[in-house]
Amino acid sequence: MTAFVLAGVQMRPRIGDVAGNIERSSQWIVRAAESGARLVILPEASSAGYVFADRAEALRYAEEVPSGPACSAWAALARRHDLWIVAGLTEREGGLPYNSAVLIGPDGHVGTYRKAHLWNDEKDIYGRNDKGFPVFDTPLGRIGLGICYDAWFPETFRSAALQGADLVALPSNWVPVPGQPPGAPAMATLMCMTGAHSNQCYVAGVSRVGTERGQGFIGRSVVVGPDGWVVHGPASPDQEELLLAEVDLIGSRPLRHGNPFNQPLADRRPDLYVTRDERPSGDVLAV
Repeated sequence: MTAFVLAGVQMRPRIGDVAGNIERSSQWIVRAAESGARLVILPEASSAGYVFADRAEALRYAEEVPSGPACSAWAALARRHDLWIVAGLTEREGGLPYNSAVLIGPDGHVGTYRKAHLWNDEKDIYGRNDKGFPVFDTPLGRIGLGICYDAWFPETFRSAALQGADLVALPSNWVPVPGQPPGAPAMATLMCMTGAHSNQCYVAGVSRVGTERGQGFIGRSVVVGPDGWVVHGPASPDQEELLLAEVDLIGSRPLRHGNPFNQPLADRRPDLYVTRDERPSGDVLAV
């Protein structure tokens, strides 16, 4: 049996309250473990909050990975409960803060991803990802990582899928999208559904709720199957919540990659895809 329970923790971190955020996230992780979860995903910036005034404030609350307080606490829980954890945190390295996500297993820190597509003021606060989109091989399946706004870029999902990712985990802090019609699904939900369907992999977008320094967050965490349909969620727009979804990353591979009608990865035509630098002379790409 390769199926297991994935838990998404939709919580409300407090800016600057590292100790409190560690305590609250730890309580949620234990609750998820007691509910049978093997993989727990926390939101973006779970360790220290999100709406920093500037780079200096972000650095004040950032931590080194894997020796920092949040990463160490989560690693202890992963070891104690035989868990895998994906969590967003504010990382510090070389004098720069990074908007990062860590993958932690029962034996400790496995890997770190730094947000590739920086949104709004993030461009002035965080260092940039220069290492791409890693995919980590685990006993649960191959796990790729992204963060929030990364879901707006199809390259995020495709980069992971081409490396064999079974799941793209997206710690997020989703915010309202202007112009959304009443009753329409959140744009983030649609992005996760499209990314999953187009790349034949699971997608788990786990967001936060609450308001921080005037910025509201919309929750709506969701787990999507490799067929693009929602497995669990979307969660509440304003309440803390634990999502529990049974997934089968490894066992679903034959069906995902053996569809006789269409295979979005195998049916690609890279011979026809042209980048900006490769376009013929005089053929202008609109920007």
